[in-house]
Amino acid sequence: MKKVAVIMGSDSDFKVVQKAVLKLKEFDVPYEVHVMSAHRTPDAAAEFSKNARKNGFGVIIAAAGMAAHLAGVLAAHTTLPVIGIPIKSAAFDGMDALLATVMMPPGIPVSTVGVDGAANAAILAVQMLALSDETLNTKLEAMKSEMADTVADKDADIQRRACEL
Repeated sequence: MKKVAVIMGSDSDFKVVQKAVLKLKEFDVPYEVHVMSAHRTPDAAAEFSKNARKNGFGVIIAAAGMAAHLAGVLAAHTTLPVIGIPIKSAAFDGMDALLATVMMPPGIPVSTVGVDGAANAAILAVQMLALSDETLNTKLEAMKSEMADTVADKDADIQRRACEL
């Protein structure tokens, strides 16, 4: 099975990124976690991305706040899918990171989840890997079924509570 690279621009992003790591573990997807900066270690980020495919990765998740160029830098140096997680910051409530991550030039796509949306980034990575892995697809189907069951249970509960008013 291909690995997922989880790259963050700063170790302070880990409080958000750990949700992606936990979700990848839930699906038994191998992963590596690294801190790399588009601005402070651009050569390391480019080198990692250039070699990601031959090093066994199938998807790259990139989390960054503020200027948030990390996902774009990684995407510029690979043909692997890159998923960006804009990280909320104090300055603009994450809007700056969202726009910097989602607004990529033609030819350098970055799939972008919502601000601090690490769990969804991991699920999207799993969905990408599941295109060629039936075991992962079965796990995704089970997750969706569990979510539907939870909503049905909540619906039944709220109907019961509404009748008791």
